[in-house]
Amino acid sequence: MIRTVLGVVAGFVLVGSSAMHSLLGWPQLGAQLARTNAPPELVRGLAIGWHFAGASMLAFGVLVLWTFSARRRGRAVSRVPALVVALLYLLFGVGALAASGMEPFFLIFVVPGLMVLAAAWERGAGAER
Repeated sequence: MIRTVLGVVAGFVLVGSSAMHSLLGWPQLGAQLARTNAPPELVRGLAIGWHFAGASMLAFGVLVLWTFSARRRGRAVSRVPALVVALLYLLFGVGALAASGMEPFFLIFVVPGLMVLAAAWERGAGAER
């Protein structure tokens, strides 16, 4: 039960971070780019990729929420999508930490990844669900 609650909480964290990414992150980055001589095509391309990342984060959060909400209601659903999301967040977060010289900001990917992994990882009886 505690893992299921952790999974739901992690799903809400992912959904919230997607909103912050697109609604708060892009305006700040866009303002910084406006102070440079970046070509408009480059800024537009970055904006499109940035918002796609935000939409993807939203989709990942919805998948995690759906998985653990269904499990909370007693349905036998696969944890594989949640595990894929967890591993993606962890791999990206660890890679970003390494590439940035251990910039703590990138824990924003590692911590939710660990939350989802802890919620989705099961061994032994019932692990086949």
